[in-house]
Amino acid sequence: MSDISINTGPLLRVAVNVPLSREFDYLPPRDGAMPEPGCRVLVPFGRRQQVGVVLGHGSESSLPAGKLRRCDAVIDASPILSANDLRLIRFTSHYYHHPVGEVVAAALPAVLRQGKPLHPSVEVVAVSDAGESADIDQIARRAPRQAELLEILVDAGGNGIEAERLTEELPNWRRAAKPLFGKGYLYRFESRSADLDENLQGTAEKGPALNDDQQRALSTLRSDDGFGAYLIDGVTGSGKTEVYLQRMQDIIGQGKQVLVLAPEIGLTPQLVARLTKRLNIQPALLHSGLTDIERLAAWRAARSGAARLVVGTRSAVFTPLKNPGMIIVDEEHDHSFKQQEGLRYSARDLAIVRAKHLDIPVVLGSATPTLEMLQHCRGGNYTHIRLPVRAGGASAPSIRLIDTVRTPATDGISEPLAEAINKHLDADGQALIFLNRRGFAPTLICASCGHVAGCERCDSRLTVHARRQELRCHHCGATRRLDAQCSECGEPVKPLGEGTQRLEDGLRQRFPGHVITRIDSDSTQRKGAMGEALQSATRGDSDILVGTQMLSKGHHFPKLTLVGVVNADQGLFGTDFRSSERMAQSIVQVAGRAGRESRPGEVLIQTAFPDNPFWATLIEGGYRKVSDAALAERELTRWPPFTRLALIRSAAHHHGDALGFLETAKRFAAGKAGETLRILGPVDAPMARKAGRFRAQLLLQSSDRQTLHSLLRELRPALEQDPAARKVRWSIDVDPIELF
Repeated sequence: MSDISINTGPLLRVAVNVPLSREFDYLPPRDGAMPEPGCRVLVPFGRRQQVGVVLGHGSESSLPAGKLRRCDAVIDASPILSANDLRLIRFTSHYYHHPVGEVVAAALPAVLRQGKPLHPSVEVVAVSDAGESADIDQIARRAPRQAELLEILVDAGGNGIEAERLTEELPNWRRAAKPLFGKGYLYRFESRSADLDENLQGTAEKGPALNDDQQRALSTLRSDDGFGAYLIDGVTGSGKTEVYLQRMQDIIGQGKQVLVLAPEIGLTPQLVARLTKRLNIQPALLHSGLTDIERLAAWRAARSGAARLVVGTRSAVFTPLKNPGMIIVDEEHDHSFKQQEGLRYSARDLAIVRAKHLDIPVVLGSATPTLEMLQHCRGGNYTHIRLPVRAGGASAPSIRLIDTVRTPATDGISEPLAEAINKHLDADGQALIFLNRRGFAPTLICASCGHVAGCERCDSRLTVHARRQELRCHHCGATRRLDAQCSECGEPVKPLGEGTQRLEDGLRQRFPGHVITRIDSDSTQRKGAMGEALQSATRGDSDILVGTQMLSKGHHFPKLTLVGVVNADQGLFGTDFRSSERMAQSIVQVAGRAGRESRPGEVLIQTAFPDNPFWATLIEGGYRKVSDAALAERELTRWPPFTRLALIRSAAHHHGDALGFLETAKRFAAGKAGETLRILGPVDAPMARKAGRFRAQLLLQSSDRQTLHSLLRELRPALEQDPAARKVRWSIDVDPIELF
């Protein structure tokens, strides 16, 4: 090949965090040892200097020898990423057809992406002796911010607080600190970032005896320490976590590490508390609620093997492990395991791939497994473990429908549901009212002309947030003042429909004197608010809980005996082929919160369509019957898991640019397509305009995975080089979970 030059010295293959599907060739630095794969380096890129990661060495380059640039510096004396870590990164890049440099960036903590050392020094602020003896009350009268800062640091003691943590607690603390430094009340120093100490005092708490189903499940898990994918399909309250725990004790006892993936940060406090009590180990935590330094410390502890237990959300799947022994994916069905922006990977699927690479078991747990996982079990690829009854003798809750045509709801609550709430409260029970829609009401409408308040930047309605007297777009975040009159005709307007805020207000009027707690993404924005609300609910301090999907996931509320599902019809007529699966998962998960202790639970579902066949299938046969029917329908209609999908999305300021780019992609795909490939679109996205950009999508469907991926391997580089790509934001989503 004429464009290949043979170089006498070795070359570095470097991944750089840019949206180009290639590695970059560099000459090694003039001095020092050749950096090994997995080391970070500083390289010239364009007019800037970038942090890159060495993926390998080579001797040939497509660049002429005279154009090869030299690596400026080596950051790491030894690799921070192992061969296994790099293997997972390469797989992720190849399977999801995403630039490898951006995959590397997603796999590294922010501090390391910035080129800082593995053990960076951090700024710490502490109170001096003079500050300790200062009169905080007197300071508070003239400078409340200074007093607040001083009080926090006095409480922290002589070790002080890292500046990054202070910024989280008091975003503008530096302004308040300036006069306190001047008076000698505070001082600062540099400290090396602390390592995780996982050792706890005391002994591990003994767990309950396993029932026969749990014992069989544990025996199956103990049958092999090598790779195997195990789906624990257990009804809510069946004791899946107890089975995990006993198998984790085996693995940790062998001196190996366990990685546990949980779908959301909101689930981690309860899970971590239980793991800590039972294993007497402080786990390394990796989630978005940590500071960059805290996240790095946990990542470092996992990499060194100091942390035997690692618990994290989606991105923790990339965390290096010194002695990997097992991976657990809790609530495997949860959609938050799929990244929806940038690198669109599935943490669950990568956990399975990683376990196979490492030859260790992976355990997937859910009361409502995805159809993909159930089909793998049917095909014999995964081991299906069923836990069909609740642990501890608790019975499954009864489920009953409320026809809202016959008994209309007021502020979201029908009379039969209100009567049931009263009955359960009188019996010292707790009620959960579920509505997967936050805000006061879905929209603001004019009763005179029918005009609906819409977002100026999106094709969506604005949601009423009554307490803040504002209209808010839940898609782009735009807000404006709540209107009193219609902008079209000037007549009065009113909220239409219910959101969690409106439900809460209505319940307060109906049940005065009872403690009502709303838990949704609006009410838990303050740091620590989610944990506080869940602790209160678990203790039974709250009589009625009102919330969205956040409340349906894995939480255990001992006093909860009633679940009311408001506006259950949202998923009955969805256009997505996954609508019935998701609807069943949502209902079964939230219903599973009821009656988990000795008292029986009751679930009431408000619907305007009680005769819809979906309800009979769910109530008579549970999730298993719904999933069997859905799998049969998917096989007949050739949708996943019986075919493979890739969705190409584009967004642009001009509608024609968004569609035109996808027309280019379609022409390329059509020229390569065989009999097994189907091309659908391009069409406007269901929300055609979002945040001021027009959006479109092109769907590729194939019964053969290799055919689809072969096409995508050629398509991505072609689109990167196409001039039309400069006018749009675009992405390739392999195995998408959101189509419409």
